[in-house]
Amino acid sequence: MDWPPFFPTYGAMPSTLPVFPLSGVLLLPRGQLPLNIFEPRYIAMIDDALAHERMIGMVQPSGPGNPPKVYPHGCAGRITSFDETDDGRYLITLTGLCRFRIDQELATVRGYRRVVADWSGFRDDMEGRVETPCLDRARLKSVLMAYFRRQGITANWEAVDNAPDDRLVVSLAMICPFDPKEKQALLEAPDPAARADLLLSLIEMAALANQTPDVPTQ
Repeated sequence: MDWPPFFPTYGAMPSTLPVFPLSGVLLLPRGQLPLNIFEPRYIAMIDDALAHERMIGMVQPSGPGNPPKVYPHGCAGRITSFDETDDGRYLITLTGLCRFRIDQELATVRGYRRVVADWSGFRDDMEGRVETPCLDRARLKSVLMAYFRRQGITANWEAVDNAPDDRLVVSLAMICPFDPKEKQALLEAPDPAARADLLLSLIEMAALANQTPDVPTQ
């Protein structure tokens, strides 16, 4: 894979990483995630990230608690867009780089959580060939139109039709309002083809679940 010149190589990924637990939010390698940062501890996290590797790990809570437990796998992103607002918020965009496994959690710094990140097993996220999942585009578009209609989501269908398969799978996996466990399953899919198959199954199940069965008339 070719990455922009400012991005780190796989071998230069940091051993420790600040993490942002956010339920129902998914970041995937090469995906772009806009975030509105307003809590003081996460403002501090962005300040520190900008001063160092510009890296943040996105993870999901896996249960209750204070702080909540988190799933053991997440995805690291690099801050590639940054803006300040007049009311003290940061508007950032994270570009996904590589998934990781949490080896251990460290003491908090300025209120935000940090982990030791294990990148092994995810080298292909950064160095592997960009795999193009073989999508049944007609089947996908048919169920996707029904799913979006029921979810109240508008789409630029010309952009959907023209998007490469790999980018389309990443974008849909990130924007579709699946539940947190489904989002986590998409993150942990072993390869793009498996992620594409799971994505299509989730969309189909959601579309069918919301259908009103035909009631015979007499």
